[in-house]
Parts: sequence; C-alpha cells; structure tokens
Amino acid sequence: MLILLCILAALFLVLGFEMLLVMGVPSVLARFAQFPNLPEIVIAQKMVGGVNVGTLLAIPFFIFAADLMAHGTIAERLMNLVKKNLGHRTGGIGHTTVVSCMAFGSVCGSAPATVAALGRFLHPELVRAGYKERFSLGLIASSAECALLIPPSITLLVYAWLTGTSVAALFAGGLVVGIVLAIAFMIYVTIVTRRDGIQTAPRASAAERWEAVKASVLALGMPVIILGGIYSGFFTATEAAAVAVAYALLVEVGIYRQLGWRDVMRVAEQSALTIVAIFILLAVGSVLSYFITLARLPDQLLMLLSAWDVNWVVFLLVINVVLLVAGMFVDPNSIMLILLPAVFPVATALGIDPVHFGLVVCLNICIGMITPPFGLDLFVTSSSLRKPVETVIAGIWPFVLTNIAVLLVISYVPSISTALPRLLGY
Repeated sequence: MLILLCILAALFLVLGFEMLLVMGVPSVLARFAQFPNLPEIVIAQKMVGGVNVGTLLAIPFFIFAADLMAHGTIAERLMNLVKKNLGHRTGGIGHTTVVSCMAFGSVCGSAPATVAALGRFLHPELVRAGYKERFSLGLIASSAECALLIPPSITLLVYAWLTGTSVAALFAGGLVVGIVLAIAFMIYVTIVTRRDGIQTAPRASAAERWEAVKASVLALGMPVIILGGIYSGFFTATEAAAVAVAYALLVEVGIYRQLGWRDVMRVAEQSALTIVAIFILLAVGSVLSYFITLARLPDQLLMLLSAWDVNWVVFLLVINVVLLVAGMFVDPNSIMLILLPAVFPVATALGIDPVHFGLVVCLNICIGMITPPFGLDLFVTSSSLRKPVETVIAGIWPFVLTNIAVLLVISYVPSISTALPRLLGY
C-alpha cells in the first residue's frame, strides 16, 4: 500500500498538481487504507499541532522584514557600501554582486527577496562594466543563494523544525558554508574578468567611502543585532525575527522615511500571501511526516542500507543525487517535508552530524533554486529584470557547476560545517 501511495504522489507531481495535493492526498488515503483504526480527527490535530511551534514564528517575521527592506532603501545602501570598497578591484562589480547578496541575505534570509531587492541595482552596473548579459543574470541569480545559507535562513529554520536541530548551531554552520560558496563565486568572477578583459571601476575616494559608510550604518545594524543577539544568547531566533521587523519599520518608516504606513500595509499583504502558502505546506507536511514515521519507513531504509553495507560516504552521494534531481522539479520546502522525515533518522544512525547534514541538504536546495526547468530564482530574476528566462538559464550553468564542486567539498569535509558551531559550544 505504501508503494501505491508513493506512486500516486509521483503521478500527481508529474501531472502538475499543487504540492498541497501531492503531499496531502496520499496522507489522507494512508489514514483510511493503512491505519484505519486511527481517529479521523488525527489529521486535523497533526496539521494544527505541526505548525504550533514557537520556532516557526520566525518565518513570518523574517519574510515581512525582508519585504520591508526590499521595498525600502536598506538593500541599495548595502550595495553602495560594498561597491565603494570593492568596485575598483579586479572583478570589483562582480565581487560587489556576491558580497551585496551575502549582506542582504544576512538581514532577510530569502533568496527570491534578495534577487528582487538587489537585481535592479546590480544588473545595470554589471552590464555597464562590460560583463555579458547572460553572465550578469547568472551571477545575480546564483549569488542570491547565499541568503539561504547566511543566517538568518528560512530554509535552515524549516530544517531545524523538522529535525529538532539547534537553530543557533545551524546558523553558525551556515555562516561558514555561505562564505565558502561566496568565495567560490568570487574566484570564478575573477577568472571571467581577466579572461574577458573587463575594466575595473574608478577607485572611490576616502570621502566617498566614508559617505557610503555613514549612509549604511543603520542598514549594517540589522545583521549585528540579529546575529549578535542570537549568538550572545540575548534572544532566540524567533525573538530576533520580531526584532528584525521592528528595526526595519523604525529605519524605513521612521528614519529614512522611504516607506509610508500605506506602503507598509501593502507590503504586509504581499508578505501574508507568501506566509500562508508556506504554512499550508508545513501543516500538510507534518501529517505526511507523521504517517511516514508510523509506517516505519526510516527503519526500513536503515535495514536496507545495512544489508547493502552502505556507509556515510555512499549515503551522502545518493542523497546529493536525489536532492539535485528533486530540486529541478519541486520547491525547497516541499523537498524537505517529503524527504527529511525518512532520511534524517538514517543519516544520524550512520553517524552524520545533524548540522553537517543540514548544510548538505540546504546547499542542495540552493542549487535547486537555480536549476532548470523550475528553479524559482530563475523566474524571479527573469520577471524582476524583465529578461527572457532562456537568457538567465544560459548564464546559470557555470555557477551550477561551481555549486556542485562546493557541495562535494562540504559533503566530505564535515569540519567545515561543524567547526564553528562546536567552537561556540552548540
């Protein structure tokens, strides 16, 4: 029966059904077909109870804060600061793109929000500097991935909720992995810059750099408050998310006066639609996770791997392939909701550190965000910059290969992900 339900879910996915139905219909059928003695109310209880978790409150707060900053001036000020300090170096505008996306990612946690907020500023600068159109689009879409790794990351919050892993430990590991990925992108930018003979921007004067610092000091306060508060133990990730909203409102409405209260209400409406879509998936996913556990699927997988004498090295290779393929067709949250309940217990049984495994999963999801045919960031880049999606896809492949190279390093050198969390005592 379990196999038939998996086939049904795959059929729904191929036919283009919403992920709500792909996960929900097999879950409901499992209750009647495989667990008929369970009370009917258990599905509603699991849906409500699954999302009635304090950690998940951070998601709507971070989404709202990200949308406020995307519609305000924080994103532009952060980009200008990086440009004034890096623009004159070899590959300066390209490096500005990568670092700006890292900086904005450290205050929003959302890759699509990073593309929408920074793309309209970065794309003209890259083209003006002499970079090819497809390279510029590919760099913007790829650099936004860092927002999924650099804390606060909504993807890591969902992983923490599903697996019970420490949010602070995941954030610490994500910071290191995000920096490693950014360095890899910057190396590729340098290679392209030298190969194509791209000219550097004029060196900014000391006065111009100082003006950029003064203009962005409040924008820089956001990551300092969020990360400093979490790692110092002053507040939790959920409290940090609430502080992020309050700070964004204070800066954008009260100090910069870029947004009025009517603008705030429009942003809140936009954020609410995104939040509702995410939480419906999380609620249905919690039911799916419950029936996967009842069906003892993790135990069956572990017995199968033990019979085949599979070690953690081969297991991670298989997981990477599965996640890379899944990322081409399924959105990130759905991937984790479907796969993690089954594979996470197996990973821990094989001795894989939960933080290390979380960063491997998250990096795979980053790649899925830019992988055709359905990578979300490809379409966000296309729509926000009004460029054909085919052009974005044409420029994305070198960055996909760079991602895969970094993924292999992160997968098989666990200390990259775990060293900082352990140093901080998590």
